[in-house]
Amino acid sequence: MSQEVPPGPEALFTGSSQMHALVRAHDWASTPVGPVASWPTSLKVLVKTLLGSRYPMILTWGPELSQFYNDAYSAVIGDKHPGALGTDIRGTLAEAWDALGPLVMEAMTTGVASWVPAMRLLLERSGYREESYFDVSHAPAFDDTGAIGGMLAVCAEVTQQVLSSRRMRLLRDLSAQASDTRSVTKTCTDLVSAMAGHPLDVPFALLYLRSQDGRSLTLCGAVGLERGGPLSPTTLALDAGSAEVAPFLRALDGERVRRDGLEPSLSLRGGPFGDAVGSLLLQSLAGAGTAAPLGVLVTGLSPNRAFDEGYASFSELLGAQVAVALRNARAYEEERQRAEQLAELDRAKTAFFHNISHEFRTPLTLMLGPLEDVLAGGPLTEAARHELEVVHRNAGRLLRLVNTLLDFSRLEAGRIDSSFEPTDLSAFTQDLASHFRSAVERTGLVFTVDCPVLPEPVYVDRRMWEKVVFNLLSNALKFTFTGSLGVRLTATGDAVVLRVRDTGTGIPAEELPHLFERFHRVRNARGRTHEGTGIGLALVRELVAQHGGDVGVESVEGEGSTFTVRIPRGSAHLPAERILAPREQESTAQGVRPFLQEAERWSDDGPLPARPSPPDAAPELEPGREPLRPAEMGGVALRPRVLVADDNADMREYVQRVLSPSFDVTLAADGQAALEAAHASAPDLVLTDVMMPRLGGFGLLRALREAPATRSLPVVMLSARAGEEEAVEGLEAGADDYLVKPFSARELVARVRSMLELSRMRREALRQELLAASLRERLQARDDFLAVASHELKTPLAAFRLHLERLERSLGEDALGRAKSPLESAGRQVQRLHALMETLLDVSQLTTGRLALELNDVDLTSVVGSAVARLRAEVERMGVTVTLEAGAPLVGRYDRLRIDQVVTNLLSNAARYGQGRPICVRVASEDGTARVTVRDEGIGIRAEDRARIFERFERAVPGRNYGGLGLGLWISRQVVEAHGGRITVDSEPGQGATFVVELPLEGLKAA
Repeated sequence: MSQEVPPGPEALFTGSSQMHALVRAHDWASTPVGPVASWPTSLKVLVKTLLGSRYPMILTWGPELSQFYNDAYSAVIGDKHPGALGTDIRGTLAEAWDALGPLVMEAMTTGVASWVPAMRLLLERSGYREESYFDVSHAPAFDDTGAIGGMLAVCAEVTQQVLSSRRMRLLRDLSAQASDTRSVTKTCTDLVSAMAGHPLDVPFALLYLRSQDGRSLTLCGAVGLERGGPLSPTTLALDAGSAEVAPFLRALDGERVRRDGLEPSLSLRGGPFGDAVGSLLLQSLAGAGTAAPLGVLVTGLSPNRAFDEGYASFSELLGAQVAVALRNARAYEEERQRAEQLAELDRAKTAFFHNISHEFRTPLTLMLGPLEDVLAGGPLTEAARHELEVVHRNAGRLLRLVNTLLDFSRLEAGRIDSSFEPTDLSAFTQDLASHFRSAVERTGLVFTVDCPVLPEPVYVDRRMWEKVVFNLLSNALKFTFTGSLGVRLTATGDAVVLRVRDTGTGIPAEELPHLFERFHRVRNARGRTHEGTGIGLALVRELVAQHGGDVGVESVEGEGSTFTVRIPRGSAHLPAERILAPREQESTAQGVRPFLQEAERWSDDGPLPARPSPPDAAPELEPGREPLRPAEMGGVALRPRVLVADDNADMREYVQRVLSPSFDVTLAADGQAALEAAHASAPDLVLTDVMMPRLGGFGLLRALREAPATRSLPVVMLSARAGEEEAVEGLEAGADDYLVKPFSARELVARVRSMLELSRMRREALRQELLAASLRERLQARDDFLAVASHELKTPLAAFRLHLERLERSLGEDALGRAKSPLESAGRQVQRLHALMETLLDVSQLTTGRLALELNDVDLTSVVGSAVARLRAEVERMGVTVTLEAGAPLVGRYDRLRIDQVVTNLLSNAARYGQGRPICVRVASEDGTARVTVRDEGIGIRAEDRARIFERFERAVPGRNYGGLGLGLWISRQVVEAHGGRITVDSEPGQGATFVVELPLEGLKAA
């Protein structure tokens, strides 16, 4: 009986993978495990199972730890495959054996399996010491007897997962730095501190920021390197042009620069195994939007990781995160600097208001005092008293504005001089409000005051409370046109409440949050005037706050507003040192008079009618100069009409007094009234203020320019806004002039005069332009008529010439001999008429732009010779000899008939004005230009006539009739210029004339 032969490797390992083939072909007999036939069944099964798995697996067998592995595991050991098959695993994984050896030996000696997640291993599978991570499990492998014959390991590489997680933590830490608001210096420190916690990915880092002038880089953060070393200079001059700076310049241009081969002498170590760092990366830190880069980030590259796509993406994200943090820090610093500058500007503005307001009061006091003395004392004419009252009233208004600024500046600076005293606030408020009754009722409004007795005196500063009540009542009257105003004071709980209610225009909801802000004014609000500083309500809020209270407003647009002031009762909320305190500052209180004087001048009337001005008004205007002459129209003298729009009554009256001696003046209280007056009867000029209720100056200007009837009206704008920008704004909006307040009476009258004169000149220019247009139309009609007439006349003329030729052929010799002279004369006249018709037709074509040249290859010399030959007999009958000097042929692109026409005109002219003397015609090419010269020895042309002889219907000798239409030279010039040439004349009286036709030789060719 024969012994059974065990199967060989070909029968056992029949798979088609690479490792199946390698195991089958391997010389196992030369290894410690021996030939396959001697393997125990358990080893065969384990190897067969291992090769069939797609999970990385390795099997060691015997005390020599001979290794078997599959295709998946071959990728784990990299370039050590396939030489590792059948060899000792301790040689293959020598660099990682310190970590793996104990686990392998434990499984083979104890039989206990192990599992280690994310185990870091040092592998040299790609030509360098690589940092890698694996999930590994080691288990005992049993032989046929049940004894441990080897070790079976299953592993999975998780390197990318570990690196991604670790890098994400670094990016997260940097993101946390970007979200915090701090200075740039602190941010740089925090950024490098965050990177210091991740040395495996960032062995070292340098953070360079660019200077404001962009000429240098400064090291603002460093980790892993000492500042000032070979790789870490503290500053870099970007314009130095050195090799050290070149990589930084490339990085600032947006390039990612990698520098390899760092000097080993630098002793830069990194990675988990402390290997030498040999590479670094430079990348720019992007600025906001299209701004220049903030600087350059320099990072060392791990010596244990290849700079693959993943590493490059991480580095890019790292730079972007650092840039975001720096941009946020820089924006925070810029915002903080702006806030500090604004705060400083606010302090300076407050100090300025305080100083300038204080300084204004002295001259104003010296103005008001003497004015009051004069008004109360000596005898005055009614006109003088009226003038002084206007001055006094406006000086008082200016003082009130100055005092408001002074009060506000004191409040802002915390230097308000307050004194709180117990007051019967009901009686005090009622007394203050009663002052407004006459002014309110004069406008037709109902005025109610409800101030019942309060249970106890209220601690207030009487001066402050006066200003609060007067400002609120003045504001309510300013914006109320119909209905009522009401004042109510009540006690509620622990507070006293003042309510000022009106049925005025109301306040838009979007404006309410800003109503008590300094200098805020509701845009496009309809009021009795647009005058004001915009700080009245802000002052009310500050004064109420001094009492420990608050102010609010409720309003519905179109229905009215209610302002509510609430102040606490008692005195516990007030500074103890300010209760019944003596006052140290001078008072800015002026009482109710300035408020009432201003209120009494308000009016919501429509456009005021023009009032005739007395002839002796405004004697101060331009002494010695007569008023503007009135226009004569239909036998009635009419003075220019000026429409004046201004919401200030004093200003309207002043402008009327200034302009009335020379102009009829119509007054309007706002832009809407002025627009209606202009549409009803257009004035000669509009003089308008910029800021007015209902419709401002710019709105009035736009409306006037949009209407055809008022589009050309001259408009002069008046404004208190001084400065070049404001003037330019007014002129760009379409105003004809811009006058800044204050202005003198003489300047105002001069501006109005000049604008009216300019307007007259514009109208005259327009009339002249229309007249010119009419003349052009007539000339066009004449030219069209000439074209039609000449064309129509040519038809019967041609028929006449044909009949004349037929008659000549039908006559016998005897009859022909007797009639030859008359027939030849008739033929010449027919030819002359035909030439005239052609000339008229040419005029029509030239003036209407319909002249078309028929260009062909033409010999210029031949054309001139033919024309001279054709005209020689006719010229010789006049007793004139013609000589022709012609050189070689000149062939070019010309219109033969038109060039012939030019030569004919010049010869005819020379014969007509040549006094029977010889004519010389010359054709030549000189200096690259073809020249045709026609010279006569006739009467010549005066210098003053030479400039006009090439115009239509002009002759060389004005006043004398030499025949012709005066069109020949004009047509010749047009034809020559159409060929790109020119025609000139040189002549002196009595010495003849020389006409030269110059034609370009471009495109010409020698025959």
